[in-house]
Amino acid sequence: MIDTHSLDAVLDRLGEITPPSDDPTGRSTFQRLEFLRLVRNTVDHQIVSHTAALDGLRVAEKAGSTTKKLLIEMGFAPTVSTRTTRIANAMGTLSKVEAYAADGRLSGEIVDAIVRGITVIEKRSPTQLSDDERAVYETELLTQALSGATPTEIQKHAQTIGNTIADDQGGIPACDDRSLDTLSHHLTDDSRVDIHANVTQTVGEKFIAMIDERSLPRPEPDGTLDRRSADQRRADALETLLDQAAVGAAMDTIGTPRTQTLLTIPADGGNPASLPWTGPTTQATAKRLSCDGTLTEIIIDGETVPLQMGRERRLFPPHLRKAIIIRDQNCIKCGAPPSHTQVHHIEHWTDDGETELDNGCLLCQRCHTQVHHNGWDIMMGFDRHPWLIPPADVDPRRRALPAYNRRTMRLDDAA
Repeated sequence: MIDTHSLDAVLDRLGEITPPSDDPTGRSTFQRLEFLRLVRNTVDHQIVSHTAALDGLRVAEKAGSTTKKLLIEMGFAPTVSTRTTRIANAMGTLSKVEAYAADGRLSGEIVDAIVRGITVIEKRSPTQLSDDERAVYETELLTQALSGATPTEIQKHAQTIGNTIADDQGGIPACDDRSLDTLSHHLTDDSRVDIHANVTQTVGEKFIAMIDERSLPRPEPDGTLDRRSADQRRADALETLLDQAAVGAAMDTIGTPRTQTLLTIPADGGNPASLPWTGPTTQATAKRLSCDGTLTEIIIDGETVPLQMGRERRLFPPHLRKAIIIRDQNCIKCGAPPSHTQVHHIEHWTDDGETELDNGCLLCQRCHTQVHHNGWDIMMGFDRHPWLIPPADVDPRRRALPAYNRRTMRLDDAA
């Protein structure tokens, strides 16, 4: 049992720690604040440890609830409850981090950033991390934390590690895996619509960029500041996007450029390229982004100073896209209609591929991902039509297949 008298004494002692009335240099105030920081961090770790123990005893589960809900009912804020349960679930897997947290040297926010960072690395790795690999990445993120990195910086560093692993080992990292995409909506009791989505980094980047552009504060007619909250402005921006999409669908938008995207590329080639909203990206994603859309490449030095800014370019202008649609008719792999496709550079733009009829073909989003990640190749045939070359696990001989609209073509027709 807890000695409530001793606990009350501890709380009373903490309550007595107030800023000194006479501290001209601020030294004493600083020392007390540092002491309270260590106390707070230690208490954070104890809360996590007790939450893990409570979860292990299945207290909330037996009551038909969850540990997170139980913490909220106890008085913890929802965000704190989410963070606490997330760290508690990782207890026993990050021994070094736990040791520093127990000593009060890491705050709950920093510990959570490391836990989330390791999760990011695991999801972006094509293979399961070994215990040794996990220990190496734990040490790397912990070192960054102890050097003064913020939670956001730790998360971005973890993204960089994960993307590097994905690029080196191949396969589809979670950030690019469209099979994990979900979008759901349901009516609430008050006839509102609750929308949830979990999408790839590329789709998320486009969504955030377009919402942000349309949700800037606007002055009221009388000149006063925008009375809408940021959430309300984003909801209004979503409606604007839907209205614009409806108008665009009724027009000839074959040549309309896609979302503007900024891609920053380190000059030394040490780190992967990065998108402004969703952070570091894989090389495969960067190449796919350059296939179709408005792209601005920015070369930066080690201090993030732009060294070279590529010209914004709309790839495959209207007349070329129309010509490719006339030739291919639909997605060359699955037959999706032209409105669902992008124009893919057969020889990537980043590899100096030309924007011309003989270097482009139609691919829908899903097939586009398969070409970039799953070993499918495309070549332009002698007939000036694209041909698909399947990966060896689909066809060990890798025999070329005609485009979808020419699958009924006979060999004597080709001759």
